[in-house]
Amino acid sequence: MRFGLLGTGPWARLAHAPGLAAHDEVDFAGVWGRDPSKAAALASEHGVATYPDLEDLLADVDAVAIALPPHIQGDLALRAAHAGKHLFLDKPVAMTAAQAGQIAQVVHDKGLKSVVYFTRRFLPTLADFIDSAAAEGGWIEARVDHVGTIYDEGNPFGESKWRREMGGLWDVGPHATALVVPILGAVTEVSAIVAPRDMTYLTLRHTTGAVSRITLSVDVPPAAAREEAVLFGEAGIRPVPDPAWDPILAFGNAIDALLAGDTRMDVAFGTSITAVLEAAAESASSGRVVTVTTA
Repeated sequence: MRFGLLGTGPWARLAHAPGLAAHDEVDFAGVWGRDPSKAAALASEHGVATYPDLEDLLADVDAVAIALPPHIQGDLALRAAHAGKHLFLDKPVAMTAAQAGQIAQVVHDKGLKSVVYFTRRFLPTLADFIDSAAAEGGWIEARVDHVGTIYDEGNPFGESKWRREMGGLWDVGPHATALVVPILGAVTEVSAIVAPRDMTYLTLRHTTGAVSRITLSVDVPPAAAREEAVLFGEAGIRPVPDPAWDPILAFGNAIDALLAGDTRMDVAFGTSITAVLEAAAESASSGRVVTVTTA
């Protein structure tokens, strides 16, 4: 499958571009970016073409991988889907469930393939655990802490304007939510509180009746950082494994899922996660429990 890359930021450089270049079943065609000089530099690093015009790239590829902020990704993903291109998207799909749903509808109507890159979900140890836990069932509760900082020295994501504005809910919240939904079921209600230092507390009610409690931040003191998840149920207390961070391996597995037409983490699933985040933002603002609706 012939891919074009949209985006030139840290995540494009660390994961998307090397992941596309490394995959045996991908023909990495080239790069388009909002900053032509950055696009040229990234393309040169991987020996591929630079596309100054997005339409030229879309005309020359079968699929696009998008490594851009969600408010930009949503518009470009919709444009690429209308052009009949398969979609490799980052999380969250968009800033509203309505736009994410529009993308999912076009993907469905045109018979396209899609995948959303919930990074750790594509690491084999975690993927196998989730499949096993979902099959086992009997879970009544989950707790997920995804708490850290992007503002430590040398962290390339600390300069990300959208992460500074939207915080942990929209940055790491997709990862935490995508972990519990396959095990506990779709989310029906959300309540959220936001405290200083971007500390965000979510309580999610799932279709199975189970409840998950999620704590998020990208701005805590390093000594307070933690990333852990635990399930509670008939099988007892089950810690969720924390596999070694390997974004290139995960990227390759996500490409495999797209090529195979695996729909478990496609744009429709990504839309459901966006709906949870949108409901959480509304709850934090209004102080009410919000019902989740997926466009």
